Amino acid sequence: MKEHIIQLLEQTVTILKEQQIIPADAQPRIAVDRTRDKAHGDLATNLAMMMAKPAKKNPRELAQLIIDNLPESDLVSRTEIAGPGFINIFLNQNWLAQQIDIALEDDNLSVQKTTTPDNVVVDLSSPNLAKEMHVGHLRSSIIGDSVARTLELLGHNVIRQNHVGDWGTQFGMLLAYMEEKRAENAEISMQLSDLEVFYRAAKGRFDESEDFATRAREMVVMLQSGDEDCNKLWQEFNNVSLAHCHDIYKRLNVKLTREDVRGESFYNSDLHNVVNELEAQGLLTESNGAKCVFLDEFKNKDGDPLPVIIQKNGGGFLYATTDLAAMRFRQQKLNANRIMYFVDQRQALHFQQVFSVVQKAGFVKPETSLEHLGFGTMNGADGRPFKTRSGGTVKLVDLLTEAEERAYTLVKSKNPDLAEDELKHIARVVGISSVKYADLSKNRSSDYIFNFDSMLSFEGNTAPYLLYACTRVGSIFNKVDAETAAKLATAKVQLNEDKEQELAGKLIQFNEIVHQVAKRATPNTLCTYLFELAGVFSSFYEACPILSTEEENVKLSRLKLAQLTAKTLKQGLDLLGIETLERM
Repeated sequence: MKEHIIQLLEQTVTILKEQQIIPADAQPRIAVDRTRDKAHGDLATNLAMMMAKPAKKNPRELAQLIIDNLPESDLVSRTEIAGPGFINIFLNQNWLAQQIDIALEDDNLSVQKTTTPDNVVVDLSSPNLAKEMHVGHLRSSIIGDSVARTLELLGHNVIRQNHVGDWGTQFGMLLAYMEEKRAENAEISMQLSDLEVFYRAAKGRFDESEDFATRAREMVVMLQSGDEDCNKLWQEFNNVSLAHCHDIYKRLNVKLTREDVRGESFYNSDLHNVVNELEAQGLLTESNGAKCVFLDEFKNKDGDPLPVIIQKNGGGFLYATTDLAAMRFRQQKLNANRIMYFVDQRQALHFQQVFSVVQKAGFVKPETSLEHLGFGTMNGADGRPFKTRSGGTVKLVDLLTEAEERAYTLVKSKNPDLAEDELKHIARVVGISSVKYADLSKNRSSDYIFNFDSMLSFEGNTAPYLLYACTRVGSIFNKVDAETAAKLATAKVQLNEDKEQELAGKLIQFNEIVHQVAKRATPNTLCTYLFELAGVFSSFYEACPILSTEEENVKLSRLKLAQLTAKTLKQGLDLLGIETLERM
């Protein structure tokens, strides 16, 4: 809708340029905003005020010229000039009603698919397999998943990549400890049931025993050299660790599979090639024995170029080396033209630097979009990164379990007569959804305070509120008889009341919102929209009786508005990776 109005205004600007009213070299950035007061129209633009000076016209005079030259459209019923030169645009309610009918007949709810699909690599989650997933992995996993779902809905080819940490010196320590336990005839899978305990025990052995530390270092060399027994041990560890991760993904309803895993180890054999190619291009400089790329665009406080260390003194590689290899693989083998990294905002400099190096080296095409979609941290009540009471890292599995337990208590207090199985199902959906929605509804780049009480509230912009809104809309159709339901398919939407028009206007914004999420990677935009939609429907429901109205055409029209509301809420929540319920 807004896009169509912008196109009309762009055409008007072209006409006014031809009439030499607007300078030929003017390139206005046309903005169209929704009005808060419907008495001032549905949409408004400040184009006349913005272009008045270059056109050497009074803003209201230019506004009238814009209106006079605006191409005709079924979308617009009338326009008016307001204040110093705003142009208010009133939508044609018949056109709006038709859009509701069209959306209901479309499986995609009138969300327009792209005609030029991208190959989009989405790098998300990326836990370290040496330890269990902690709360720091939540945002990468669920924000990346939501954006990936949205891109898929729009018809893009999405390739998820879980760049797990499954390589490095710490694995020597872990494998040496596995070897010891196996020698004691201990059941390895049992030993690995709690990876945090296992890691601490291995670290303890490494710190207290020089013989163990020596063996751990030997096993790193053996692993890197391709030793068969060592590799089998490493693979066993990774399999158990990945099983922990995928249990979490399943609980979170995150679309990540084993096939999406391509860890650091995958690129290990290519790291020397990366170094050789950078060296051949004259991009490497030796500094204190390390091989580095110095970038003029990144300087320290003294004005000296900052290095990107590619290979350490002694031959070791760093994250940057692996990231360069991964980017080249994603470009050359996966044929990506958009690569999105959902990684902590604190890694911003790292990604700026490796993006610069990979482009200078020609590992990716100039037109390939490299995007670091950074996010803030989840903090406790003290405003610091979320920790356990003892100061340790909070396991993600423990956080989700507590969320379900709290939801169970809450739901049971409101529905004491529910069967236990249904109670547990509702508690699981409410608990997990509350954690996810509280995160996704926040601005991606901002930190936020984690608070169970606020996220489990049935008031405000929360998952329980939206889940209840879904069940409330759905319950209307439980009271609709078969004869009335059969007439819905051929009934036409009528928008005679203000609240009907307001709801219809909000419903047709869905396409625009989905495209915004895909472009900017901001699921919070969708959360805000769904919350607003639920509120608009509530006002409509109170002002416009549905089943009790005597006029059949009005009843059917309002049922169709309710039907599209239900479908939009459900589709929107699905894009967030949130399950819905039949009742609460």
